[in-house]
Amino acid sequence: MTTSGLGSSLAYLLSRAERSVNRGLAAALAGEDVTVEQWRIMRALADGRGESMGELAEAVLMPHPTLTKAVDRLIDRALVYRGPSKGDRRRVAVFVSGRGAELLGRVDGAVAEQQALIALAFGRERIERLMRDLEGLVEALDAERAF
Repeated sequence: MTTSGLGSSLAYLLSRAERSVNRGLAAALAGEDVTVEQWRIMRALADGRGESMGELAEAVLMPHPTLTKAVDRLIDRALVYRGPSKGDRRRVAVFVSGRGAELLGRVDGAVAEQQALIALAFGRERIERLMRDLEGLVEALDAERAF
């Protein structure tokens, strides 16, 4: 384990791992001309409930201006649309379209293959443990900020 320089920084190592994983994911999505961020947006909307832009920004970890541009691009391609929220018709929500759902269906296999390659390289059990540990880290940091 590296104990000096950038390699001693948790933030740096997490960023480096994220970039590496996203590079492979971007390659898997390239055939459908979809970015990682666009995929995350459509995946977050896949349940059909719709999300406000604020909820969506939090879910996909994007600042509002960046999210607005990405959603507008997806709307231009008819992959998502804005409409009244199902819970409160006065609010506007974003929904994945039928065309967007079809695209997600096509890329799901490529995304699963990319995740399988990561599991092959690192080990399925280690990946599962890492994911649990990262979720635990996020929960612990969120709980710390709540006080």
